[in-house]
Amino acid sequence: MSDLTFNKVAGAVLATGLAIIGLREVSSSVFAPKEVEKPGYAIEVAEESGGAGGAAADAPIDWGTVLPVADVKAGEAVFAKCKSCHTIDAGGANGTGPNLHGTLGKKPGTHPGFAYSQAMIDHGNKVGVWGYEEISEFLKAPQKHVSGTKMTFVGLKKPEDRIAVIAYLHSEGSTLPFPAPNPVAAAPAEGAEAPAAAEGAAAAPEAGAAAPAPAAAAPAAAH
Repeated sequence: MSDLTFNKVAGAVLATGLAIIGLREVSSSVFAPKEVEKPGYAIEVAEESGGAGGAAADAPIDWGTVLPVADVKAGEAVFAKCKSCHTIDAGGANGTGPNLHGTLGKKPGTHPGFAYSQAMIDHGNKVGVWGYEEISEFLKAPQKHVSGTKMTFVGLKKPEDRIAVIAYLHSEGSTLPFPAPNPVAAAPAEGAEAPAAAEGAAAAPEAGAAAPAPAAAAPAAAH
């Protein structure tokens, strides 16, 4: 090989090496990873409340106050969720679930012609009748309230839905009377501040004014 040929080959190899090194340096500067100051997608996750008892329990329902003014039509609309399993008209046939005409005040697990679970029969023997609070708790979470019931419905979690549908059930053949309103439910909580008196001396009760009559006792549930 002549010196001229050797020089050409050596020059080509050297030029190729320099080109490779140059490309590597350029690509490193262009594509070098850079740490971002903030993540591209900030996903906020709500922390679960660590308070004792978890979510606040539903406040007790004063049935004597809410039922007389409940929206029966709204309850009929809520009952549409139940129609795939239940009829409610007088003399209606049993379906996947029993006919519900006149349910309030009846003993659970006793509607004629329906094959109840043993759990529901035992529950009926325990509670006696479908009262307002009893059926509300059942509708809220059937499987939890009567473990082993055939009713697989997830339940009505909203108190307003249960109040409305129970008012509708009452309108469909029930003879169970509404209880008297609970006066304690409307009374201020113990320890709450009394409303401030107007400037000057507070008004005293009129002399000789009759004392308020005691509240009537709630009627007993029908058996």
